[in-house]
Parts: sequence; structure tokens; C-alpha cells
Amino acid sequence: MIRYLRYLFLAGLAVVLLTVAIANRGHVTLNALPADIAAFADFNYALSLPLYLVIFGSIIVGLMIGFVWEWFREHRIRATASSRAREVARLERELEELRRSNPGQKDDVLALLDRPAKAG
Repeated sequence: MIRYLRYLFLAGLAVVLLTVAIANRGHVTLNALPADIAAFADFNYALSLPLYLVIFGSIIVGLMIGFVWEWFREHRIRATASSRAREVARLERELEELRRSNPGQKDDVLALLDRPAKAG
């Protein structure tokens, strides 16, 4: 059911995007700099594109900027999770060594760790 809803959503999105593209076929000129600054810097780069390409390109560039921003913002969270995962692995190795070194002798803490967890 969810798969069909996803296909329906993608089909609707395709229709909307095609409608926007057909409605905005006119060419627009994109200038790298404003006219006064371009004349002063002797750099006048201009590009003529259909308006729908400018719209869709702007959306894609905005999404990419947002993804990169979030990736940088969440770096601290990923680093913390990675260090805690290494610490858990180290502690599990240490626990296994303790279990192997004293198989007959049960410590209260080790007995608690060996007890199966109750569900619910």
C-alpha cells in the first residue's frame, strides 16, 4: 500500500514539475556580476538559460547546501557516537577476558550481566 502511495506521489510530482517546465520555457540571462561592477572589473560573464532550468537548478543547489550544512552540524554527534561505540567494544572485550580468566568464580556484577534480561 505504501509503495503505491509513493508511486502516486512521484507521478504527481512529475506532473507538477513538467507543468512548471512547460510554463517557464522562456530564456533568461544570468549575469555573474551587476552591470556596473562588471564594467569596472572588466568581467562580463552572462549565460542564457530557460527559466525552468534556473528554478530547478536553484532548488538542487539549495538542497546540496542544506545537506552539507547538516553534515557539518552533526559532526560532533557522529564523533561522540563513534567514541562511545569504541568504548563499548573495549568494555565488552574486557568483560569477556574477565569471564575467561575466572570461569568458576562468579562475581556479583558478572552474575548480573550474565542473567538474561526480562522482556517488557
